[in-house]
Amino acid sequence: MKISAVIITLNEERNLPRALASLDSVADEVVVVDSGSTDRTRDIAERAGARFMAHTWEGYAAQKNFAAAQAQHDWVLSIDADEALSAELAAEIERLKQAGPGDAAGFTMPRLARFRGRWIRHSGWYPDRKLRLYDRRRGRWVGQFVHEHVVTDGPVRPLSGDLLHYPADSRAEQLRSVDHYTTLAARQSLEAGEGLIALKLLLLPGWKFVESYFLRRGFLDGGAGFVIARMAGYYVCKKYKKLWRMARAAKGTMESDRR
Repeated sequence: MKISAVIITLNEERNLPRALASLDSVADEVVVVDSGSTDRTRDIAERAGARFMAHTWEGYAAQKNFAAAQAQHDWVLSIDADEALSAELAAEIERLKQAGPGDAAGFTMPRLARFRGRWIRHSGWYPDRKLRLYDRRRGRWVGQFVHEHVVTDGPVRPLSGDLLHYPADSRAEQLRSVDHYTTLAARQSLEAGEGLIALKLLLLPGWKFVESYFLRRGFLDGGAGFVIARMAGYYVCKKYKKLWRMARAAKGTMESDRR
């Protein structure tokens, strides 16, 4: 069982060294597909021995499918640049390579995030299982805007080692991330014809805070848990504000076309 690790990048000089180092013991090759970096991403990838290629951005799922298609081996381990294999997960994958995948078409792994200086084990952030190791002959990425994920034609088995995640820590980075992803989420909801937008804008932000901080025990994550809950509410608020504006603009366009 040989594994190709693939990473998609855009200006990831800060995160990429950690991700690449974590793959040393498990990847038979590393492929980095970049969508226009202007920093040292390419130099870092090539110095680490990765195969680097540029490819115009097509969207998360399409970009990851393109990256998988460039791999030499059919078993693909797809991680983001701000992720890394834990020592436990790397050892588990090494054992899997020796034993073989059996009938599995893919393997999930729990993702553990580090935020504000601590590992977050509550707040709805953990175990956050992700299917990242899969046979590309029986699996592919789907999802047009956000929440892209792998679907497989065959059984999926769980791994126990953690995939480590290092999301944005600074407030400025968090706000940029929320602005980016809420736009994509709003577009996805608009295309899906989601309704009751005004009601959801009124009720859901507060509910998301309660859900994250109390029901999902974010209070056990200390001050970081409070920030996560507050950002969860803010994310929902911003998404539905954008969706409301998009829906009004789409309605106005339709009325204008009828006239």
